[in-house]
Amino acid sequence: MTPDHFQRDYRDQQILVMGLGSFGGGSGVVRFLASRGAQVTVTDTRPADKLADALQELNGIPSLKFKLGGHDFDDFQQADLVVANPAVRRDNVYLGAASAAGVPITSEMNLFWQWNPAPVVAVTGSNGKSTTTALIHAILKNSGRTAWLGGNIGVSLLPEVHQIRPSDIVVLELSSFQLTDLDRLQASPAISVITNFAANHLDWHDTLDHYRWAKQTMLRWQKPTDAAILNADDADVSSWVVNGERLMFGIGDSDALDQFGVFSRPDRHASIHFSDRNEEFPLGDWLKLPGRHNLANALAATCAAARAGASLDAVREGIVRYQPLPHRLQWIADIDGRSFYNDSLATTPESAIVGLQAFDRPVILLAGGYDKQVDLTEMGQEIARRAKGIALMGQTSVALRRIINAETGHSCHVSPELRSFRDAFDWAVSKSSSGDVILLSPGCASYDWFRNFADRGSQFEEFVRSLAGIAKNDGDIAG
Repeated sequence: MTPDHFQRDYRDQQILVMGLGSFGGGSGVVRFLASRGAQVTVTDTRPADKLADALQELNGIPSLKFKLGGHDFDDFQQADLVVANPAVRRDNVYLGAASAAGVPITSEMNLFWQWNPAPVVAVTGSNGKSTTTALIHAILKNSGRTAWLGGNIGVSLLPEVHQIRPSDIVVLELSSFQLTDLDRLQASPAISVITNFAANHLDWHDTLDHYRWAKQTMLRWQKPTDAAILNADDADVSSWVVNGERLMFGIGDSDALDQFGVFSRPDRHASIHFSDRNEEFPLGDWLKLPGRHNLANALAATCAAARAGASLDAVREGIVRYQPLPHRLQWIADIDGRSFYNDSLATTPESAIVGLQAFDRPVILLAGGYDKQVDLTEMGQEIARRAKGIALMGQTSVALRRIINAETGHSCHVSPELRSFRDAFDWAVSKSSSGDVILLSPGCASYDWFRNFADRGSQFEEFVRSLAGIAKNDGDIAG
């Protein structure tokens, strides 16, 4: 595609962007379309004061119009194109009006997929996909290849798509919402990675089968020359049908160790088994992230990067130099012998469980939040067995309290009803002792008390910094 083609494609078209979102997708698509001559109108149900950060990113774009605080059917029916936020279901009444009027509907990720000239490594799963995506990108950057990072990880690559060359490689984290829409394009990643599968977002997908179907978009349209990398330790994922080369990753006790892929032994050393290479390497020595789940993430990343051509030296450099992503089991500070970790992106029960399991020290947990209609039984039982204390938050606090209290013989301190995040934090600190971990790993979405998971994590970090300042003044801060 030539630069002229980019400039011609949307000139003078009336394009409606539905939903700015919170992590750059909406503002990214607005910048992309406006720079190519489109007349863009942004519509969002939220008022301007709730969109301040996103609106700030759009300052200076000429001829940009806003319809905030609600939608208007006429805007949808009279547009040349509607770009919908992926979290908006296609049965939305406004999108239905657009469709009935013959207006095409797309999304930020679908537009990127259509314009992107480079091969894609795509990552999805119920847990671990952000860390796995970032690890793959870190390794490929050290392989000498130009690698781009984007998607659900919070980066829109649309404004930069004209800079991406066919010889580059794009690493994308994809959500089930994005994949539902990408199925319309029969999107075929060169390399697909499925980290795991567990019930999530059933308030959006309605059924577990539809959620699984969305995730399987990663595999459905692949060609025989593509690769599918599956979790051998996940009974659901490991049985999924693939059309490309099947590669597996797993830890030690998996029955798939004789298959092609990347596997770790109990001593955390690992091996690559490909048709053209077989290498051993001390993955456990390279990886600084805590927890068995992060070892699995590193295995998946190694498999994907190696399949994309990365050497073992590039794998080592990428993993050793990797800096944990914000809000993903992120160490914040040690204060008065207590370690504070922000795992706000743990928005599923399974991710909260692996957060708990990452530590061999007593844990005071902050958990709970918006109710996505998923089963919290296993999470509550694991909290009762493993946590020293639990500060319960949000809509799911009643259900979690009931599950924890039903577990006889546990010694977990359960908080009373807490009315704010500050109350939850203060309660957790008050129940902690030197040597404890204070862990924000909610296991639930954030939408009842917070704007999003990043807001939740940032507030936690601010509380910790405030506590550190007090402790430092009192001479109590430790390493």
